[in-house]
Amino acid sequence: MMMGGVATASEHGHSGLSIDAPVLWEIPLWSDFSIPVSNSLLMFALAVVVITIILRLATRKMERIPSGLQNFVEWVFELLYNFVEGLTGKYLARKYFWYFASVFLLILVSNYMGLIPGVGEITYEGKPIFRGANADLNTTIFLGFFYAILWFIWVMREQGPWHFITHTFGPKGGLTGFLKYALLPIFFFVGLIELLSICVRPVALAARLFGNIYAGEAILEQMGAYGWLAMFPFMALEIIVGFVQSLVFLMLTAIFLKTQVGGEEDEAEAH
Repeated sequence: MMMGGVATASEHGHSGLSIDAPVLWEIPLWSDFSIPVSNSLLMFALAVVVITIILRLATRKMERIPSGLQNFVEWVFELLYNFVEGLTGKYLARKYFWYFASVFLLILVSNYMGLIPGVGEITYEGKPIFRGANADLNTTIFLGFFYAILWFIWVMREQGPWHFITHTFGPKGGLTGFLKYALLPIFFFVGLIELLSICVRPVALAARLFGNIYAGEAILEQMGAYGWLAMFPFMALEIIVGFVQSLVFLMLTAIFLKTQVGGEEDEAEAH
């Protein structure tokens, strides 16, 4: 629906949000190598700054009976922790909650900062200074592949290479005897499919997040040409989408880890 709206608005002469995030300036490092700073990267950095400031203010004067901002932040993190624990179990939640909370807040704050009125209108040398961070495929690809690297490290730490191989390609369901060996080719084929699924996961995470956020911001920009009244229903929808996509990214990354290592570790801890 949203992409159809973008196409319709484009027919009326509006350019819409470009796929490529423009580079504002470059940070030279050495020789001909430099780091390009795009408007989406700038927005992502600002999201980190905003989260850091809020957490520093909330924890500046910690009280045993929290109130105000400290109470709100503790409430948010308690909800997040209980949610992650419900997905991964106690063992994985205690060890890796730092990542799941961080990525959820980064995506959520980035999504909402992209909806602030005026974003995309302030320019520098003819280029918009700000752009929703997750409306840039580079950002979501980074988030997807960064998680894939962490997932691999965590799996090797929790299972080891041999257990990972046997878990992926070995017999399942507690089979024994002749049936176990007879079905080995089928389990090996299923393992190849699982391996392919593991490789596709970061791409799917990146594409899902980018597609939803980019489509929403593009239609908001197009509807802006028709006035705030036209933007209002889409803005309300994007507030919901921004939260849902943050939650979906958190859920999928937690479930991917749980399905690989969660059961064994929780069982060992229980014993």
